[in-house]
Amino acid sequence: MSQAQIFVPGVGQYENIGDIILRRQLIAWLRPLGRLHVYVGPSPAGYATALGVGDDDVVYRSFGAWYRAGLRSAARGDGSYVFKPGEIQLTLVGMKEHLSMLPMAGLMRARGGRVARIGAGSRNFAPLPRLLITPSIMLSQLTAWRDVKTVEYLGRGELMPDLAFAEGPDDFDHSGTRDTIVVSMRVDRPLPTTEWIRGIRSFADANGLRIVVATQVLPDSPRSIWLADRLGAELQDWDGTDHEGQELALRETYRRTALAVSDRMHVLIAAYTEGAVPIALLVDRSDKIDRHFQAAGIQDVSVATDGMDAAGIEERLGDVLSRRAEMMAALATAKADLETVRSELARLLTDDRTPVLAEAR
Repeated sequence: MSQAQIFVPGVGQYENIGDIILRRQLIAWLRPLGRLHVYVGPSPAGYATALGVGDDDVVYRSFGAWYRAGLRSAARGDGSYVFKPGEIQLTLVGMKEHLSMLPMAGLMRARGGRVARIGAGSRNFAPLPRLLITPSIMLSQLTAWRDVKTVEYLGRGELMPDLAFAEGPDDFDHSGTRDTIVVSMRVDRPLPTTEWIRGIRSFADANGLRIVVATQVLPDSPRSIWLADRLGAELQDWDGTDHEGQELALRETYRRTALAVSDRMHVLIAAYTEGAVPIALLVDRSDKIDRHFQAAGIQDVSVATDGMDAAGIEERLGDVLSRRAEMMAALATAKADLETVRSELARLLTDDRTPVLAEAR
């Protein structure tokens, strides 16, 4: 039997290290299961390296070349397709993967290949896009969504933690120094209030913690610079190059972090998987972070800070930090849940292949 050929998109927001983290995890899951064909698009230098793409993988910058190779593999009967993880924007533009991949995925299924969708979640929940995405969901033999709201909205598939929860060590040296509060906020949200700033500064001073403002998503850099100035904090900024080096530097900081404060989900997850306690001090009312942490069994991560004074914010920071033991136990459970999904995916992609057309005869 010929080696399985597994086609997977590796594209994402190239300026967002969080996108790299969850895609890298899926690629690591898939590598032992067949020859990987990874589409990375016009990605900058260093992106594929940070993604974990290896010398034995076939890397494509041309979508057309990747798609034609997928069709040839599908026709031979040795091809499988795995949809990319992460956020699905259910708009006409955001639907392009789910519509354009129907011919390839359909041919793979017809010729005995496998189709899976692991670790995705919807950003919006309108009725029409749900109809448009349904055919590609029906082609998937294994579907696992990363939040309950998406499971309920799309009606097919199981629940799993976000792939990024699988990163980091399996246990932590609790005797290590955690002398830092990391702050990292989105540039596309309102500015934090003076009370928000005062609450964090006061909590840090009262607990002998330094504050580091970190940039994990390149467009957030102006917000990081503004926050570092207002908080009197150290700045760990990023110029958009050397994705791997920036992630390693951030993880080194996260390993010294007691409390991670952000409205970026994958900042919180990356810091959490290095042993920091996460809290989303929101300047809006988004439920995205809470529903994704809830899928990993972790409750009450988000705090809507509108109308809160500095003392109230300081109190909430203390409350969350006191839950460290509970949080770390939940992370271990989330990692175990991800291993279960990984095993399901491995079984699907390595089972004997029987063409659908042959089954119908």
